[in-house]
Order: sequence, then structure tokens, then C-alpha cells
Amino acid sequence: MFGPLAQFGNDAPDYEKLREGTNRMVPFSAHVGIDITEIGPERAVAEIPAQDRMQNHMGSVHAGALFLAADVASGSAFVGAMAPRLSSVVRFVVRESRCTFLKPALGRIRAIATVDERVVSGVLGRDTAEKFDIDTKALCYDDNDVLVAKFSFDCVCKITED
Repeated sequence: MFGPLAQFGNDAPDYEKLREGTNRMVPFSAHVGIDITEIGPERAVAEIPAQDRMQNHMGSVHAGALFLAADVASGSAFVGAMAPRLSSVVRFVVRESRCTFLKPALGRIRAIATVDERVVSGVLGRDTAEKFDIDTKALCYDDNDVLVAKFSFDCVCKITED
């Protein structure tokens, strides 16, 4: 699944190459203008540009754009956390999501996502094939660093033996 990225993972991940590759991986994200600005072992950040086309009829950032940024950031956080085993990932999908919109989102949006590090460390400590559940979370901040939305994603992942 992450085959094109696997060469940048393994024992010494190149997180900048992972970020560049992940930015090109999902055509819809690129079409909309989502930019992954950071991927690391602990978190990932995706940004929505401040553009009129991202707005709803009230002049704030559309909830669908916020959701997409949170989803992209969460998937990218998974890539960063699982970098040492990316070559063994055969499936990573969202099973369920929850969102809480807190305030109108204005301007550029940053979605900052993390994964459940207890699950990741357990999986990285083994080299077996398995299917596991993993939770990701994303917080969306607007141009004024105001928290405007919170997202959580329940995901399922399948990996092969190393």
C-alpha cells in the first residue's frame, strides 16, 4: 500500500522524503490544495490554504475541508510513526470518525495529528503479520492559532511479516 514510500522508511527513516511522497500520494488532496508540511515519528501537520474556494456560505472554512485536512494529517502521522515497517503495510483504512467543531475556522488551517504511540511501539517491536486497530487524532487551528475543530479516527491496519 505504501510501496512508493517504503524506500524512505526502515531503520533510518527520511521524514522529508516521506513528506514529499505522501504529498503526492493522494490525488484528491493535491487537487484541493492540502499541503503536508511535516511528518515525523510523533506527529504530522497538514495545511489548508486561505482561499475563498475553501469557504462555506458564511465565509468560514468549510467543514468538509477541515475534515479532509484532519484525515490527511492523521494518515500522514501514521506514515511517520510506522516508517520502520512501511514496506509491510498492506492496508490502512478509517473505520469510524468523530468530529467536534468548536469555532468558525478562518484563514489558513493547520491540522496537527498524532497516533496512539502505545499501539505503534507494540507493532514496531514485533516482526509478525497481524491486523490491528489504531487511533489517530487531529486538532485543527486557524490563522490565529485558535483551536477550531477536533477529530478522532478509528483505523484498522494490516501488515505482513518483515
